[in-house]
Amino acid sequence: MKYFPDLENKKVIVTGGSKGIGKDIALSFAEHGAQVIITGRDIDSLEQATHELRRYQPTCKYVAADISKTKEVFEMIDTAAEHLGTIDILVNNAGLNIAKPALEVTEEDWDKVLDTNLKGAFFASQRAAKYMIHNKAGKIINIASQMAFVGYLNRAAYCSSKGGIVQQTKALAIEWAPYNINVNAVAPTFIKTDFTEKMFEDKAFEKDVYQRIPLGRLASPQDVTGAVLYLSSNLANFVTGETIKVDGGWTAI
Repeated sequence: MKYFPDLENKKVIVTGGSKGIGKDIALSFAEHGAQVIITGRDIDSLEQATHELRRYQPTCKYVAADISKTKEVFEMIDTAAEHLGTIDILVNNAGLNIAKPALEVTEEDWDKVLDTNLKGAFFASQRAAKYMIHNKAGKIINIASQMAFVGYLNRAAYCSSKGGIVQQTKALAIEWAPYNINVNAVAPTFIKTDFTEKMFEDKAFEKDVYQRIPLGRLASPQDVTGAVLYLSSNLANFVTGETIKVDGGWTAI
């Protein structure tokens, strides 16, 4: 169902768009008639996701890139813009976590998490903003986390990266407001995906997480997608620098 008709024909990039939340976001944009390019590193997953996207919008395609490598990010954005003609919306979804106690985090772990989650989002935004500034319009949506606002065990690097995303969102929103570019973020709690299924095989961990969510359940990818579509639509034209928490009340306590 098309809840946001103004998204039709928008030119959209979704990083990390071949799996999980990113794939659901990309599919929802395509279902609304947007032209979508997804990015990622796994060619097989990208090809499969693109095949699904083309059921709604035959112009959809993928660009393979490692978001942690700035040169590849710039090439990815430019290739996507060339295919699409411009960029209206960028969703910085690509991210990862290396769950370890803080005393065991290596420099390599730290760099891998921060380079993907924070640096990659910044340089993707920087490159996309050049096209948006030319158009005097654009929407950038960063996928943060409720862990940008609260701490949690074994996630020192991840919490740092997502806290940085929230502040990055504010800084870019202020700097690019004169060009009519809205920069916002969505901060979900744990999402029900194939990836998190393995995490919740640890029943103590599962119990702890559920106890922290007043609504008593995990978010679905669609819960996050709804917030992203809203921030991408004309309904959010006067919203910038904000982070919408999709966390079932975790941070309200």
